[in-house]
Amino acid sequence: MKIAILGFGLEGHAAYDYWRDGNEITICDQNEAVSVPDGVTSHLGTDYLADLDTFDLIVRSPFVHPQRIVEANSPDILSKVTSNVNEFFKVSPTQNIIGVTGTKGKGTTSTLIAKMLEAAGKRVHLGGNIGIPALELLKNDIQPDDWVVLELSSFQLIDIQYSPHIAVCLMVVAEHLDWHKDEAEYLTAKSRLFMHQKPSDITVYYVNNPASELLASRSSGHKIPYFAEPGATIENRSVVIESHAICKTDELKLIGEHNWQNVCAAATAVWQITQDVEALRSVLTSFSGLPFRIELRRTVNGIHYYNDSFATGPASSAAAITAIPGPKVMIIGGYERGLDLGELIQGIEKESVNIRKILLIGASKERVAEGLTKAGISNFVLSEANNMPAIVAEATDLAQSGDSVVLSPGFASFDMFKNFEERGKHFNEAVERL
Repeated sequence: MKIAILGFGLEGHAAYDYWRDGNEITICDQNEAVSVPDGVTSHLGTDYLADLDTFDLIVRSPFVHPQRIVEANSPDILSKVTSNVNEFFKVSPTQNIIGVTGTKGKGTTSTLIAKMLEAAGKRVHLGGNIGIPALELLKNDIQPDDWVVLELSSFQLIDIQYSPHIAVCLMVVAEHLDWHKDEAEYLTAKSRLFMHQKPSDITVYYVNNPASELLASRSSGHKIPYFAEPGATIENRSVVIESHAICKTDELKLIGEHNWQNVCAAATAVWQITQDVEALRSVLTSFSGLPFRIELRRTVNGIHYYNDSFATGPASSAAAITAIPGPKVMIIGGYERGLDLGELIQGIEKESVNIRKILLIGASKERVAEGLTKAGISNFVLSEANNMPAIVAEATDLAQSGDSVVLSPGFASFDMFKNFEERGKHFNEAVERL
């Protein structure tokens, strides 16, 4: 079979490993410098999507929008297109699959679910958007009784043809509008996680978010809200589900009240599988979070340095501002995508007494400065720094002993860095050199 793999990043490599035996593979990537395996045909450069009609199967990597494939070929071409996630659902040895989507919190919630199930004695495989492509999980000898937890982005869901047994929808707000045609397409992509569910399947959704409720309504399965009964909720400063108190909120290792949503989502999903209270409690009182998510890196001369590079949307920065107590210097800004700044500015206003300075960086700094000025907020500085050591040094000069310096950009990283991981690593390195 002649197979074209579109994009040769993590998922492209996983697709190559999965299909390479017995097939004729061509690697197609817009990056002319991408390294391809010896002896493998490649089609690299700006026209990498052209002439795909000659292939029997086309494997789309997440960054390649299906519409771009159509524009370079014809609408009929999509009948040949699949993806890592579609193929995994098609061949998975287990039907015990949990899919998690939403705008923020997917990785944290997926990890909590996996750790809770492991604590309850289940064999679990965690992958998807969190870093391990779904097809890579097949190398782990998945058994029929195992559980698979997949974090799934809108890029992966836009053409998904399957739904998991348990689908989880976190808070959803507009995002990735530089990739999606509009907010409606973004929501439609997310909804596909639920639309193939059967009546015997389960949907867990955030009750206080209209978009989450709307997406959940696409499911034919049993719908269970969280942050409301019968799902997990917060009562008397405790995480509670079906009258069982799991732990106190001040025992949670995850920082910030916004993480209560992720905790309740994970607990609700796991509760449908096991009611092992001690397993849930052991994870919630020990798991402190994933890298680059409000991560305390170091304290130097009384100044605490937090890395929240994963905050690529304004709402995420607003959550970090509230989550970290005491006076702080916020580092905000990055790649400009024209996202609404309303929630970020409201968060700054709400916490203004504890914000010593806001250091604005990157391509978005002028627009953020304009929004802050209109709101009557003036304690910001426009940085001219174009590298992380200089940014960290400038923020440190603005801080006092007892303050926190918080990198929570609220924007994507592409103006200065390859991705949020690279931005976060540069921040960590700069802090380590202080």
